[in-house]
Amino acid sequence: MSQVCPKCGFPIELCVCRTLEKEAQKIKVRVEKRRFGKPTTIIEGITDRPKEIVSQLKQKLACGGTYKEGHIELQGDHRKRIKDVLLKLGYTEEQIEIT
Repeated sequence: MSQVCPKCGFPIELCVCRTLEKEAQKIKVRVEKRRFGKPTTIIEGITDRPKEIVSQLKQKLACGGTYKEGHIELQGDHRKRIKDVLLKLGYTEEQIEIT
């Protein structure tokens, strides 16, 4: 017997809950000046597998970073490249807001 999704009640193979959650996310990207004037890119709104997303972003942007307190922090100013990387990870252009 296959497993059943606790949210929708469908079998895991037919479940679309993850896809719907991903489409409903609104991602906000901003840059903060931190200690010694160093820029840090803050990404808020990613709730689906954030630690995996952080790992992929760090690899693709060649920087350090972490996930804490519900947001992703990346070392450096990555506003110019982050949209392309998030689009490749499956997010839509309407979901991403860069300030």
